[in-house]
Amino acid sequence: MSARAPFAGTSAFGVEVLRGLLEAGVDVPLVLSQPDRPAGRKRVLTPPPVAVFAREHELPLLQPERAGEALSALQALEPAAVAICAYGQLLPDELLALCPWLNLHPSLLPRWRGAAPIERMLMAGDAQTGVAIMQTVAELDAGPLISCDQIAVDHAADTAAIEQEALRLGVPALVRAIEAAAAGTLAAEVQATDGTTYAAKLERADRLIDPTLHTVADTLNRIRALRPQIGALLMLDGETFTIWRATVATVDLAPGACAIVGDELQVGCADGAIVISELQTAGKRSLATAEWLRGRRDLPTIASCPV
Repeated sequence: MSARAPFAGTSAFGVEVLRGLLEAGVDVPLVLSQPDRPAGRKRVLTPPPVAVFAREHELPLLQPERAGEALSALQALEPAAVAICAYGQLLPDELLALCPWLNLHPSLLPRWRGAAPIERMLMAGDAQTGVAIMQTVAELDAGPLISCDQIAVDHAADTAAIEQEALRLGVPALVRAIEAAAAGTLAAEVQATDGTTYAAKLERADRLIDPTLHTVADTLNRIRALRPQIGALLMLDGETFTIWRATVATVDLAPGACAIVGDELQVGCADGAIVISELQTAGKRSLATAEWLRGRRDLPTIASCPV
């Protein structure tokens, strides 16, 4: 008999967790996701990624404004557990009392509880992270731990790379937890509180590179943390660019100064300089810096923090 669990999720990462459960043979009789919301400059009503995936795969889908509105549908299924990842809604007590809600969270809990654990971990320059399966409780990401696998963080790793490793380790762990819940053998340990940090939702200010304040390490960590989803922002001679890739420069420049050396664009930071290797103008495709420089008549001289 295959494992069986409804799934609750909203984000693109949640899609990959749901995909992994299906590929592992888990029966998903119901998907919960957030309602469609206005998005983009034209504020077009847009379904979240998990809802799109559920419709494409003809999975039963509910998108309640409040999670508690799904109680009767879940009760009818009599689940031994519900799998959840990046759902983004508070679960009322009556849902939590129904059965264990098994949450895949990509961090080394209790470090980086919250909405953006991978991005905040990379911004902080952590050398190690993890992926945890925990039982959801009312307090944010504070539930008992069922498993927690460690992930080494390469100095060049970006969010996409960490997500892939978290999925590789986390989805099988989640499947095992679903199976244990069905068998009545689910075991968990109280989560520690020492070393707790919080991964707040990303805001526009988190995207901004300030070369007069940010060190080389801070800048590179910010760039890789925001790749490939939203990208970091930097102004070059008053024009805002999305910066996708950069490395450490072997020269020193004054903070905010720009230098063109061959096909390289070097930018001074608070304690050194970086070489920008891929960037994007608003509304256009991303370009390797060498290609971008060949198409420029005026080369940048000053880098600053976007307003």
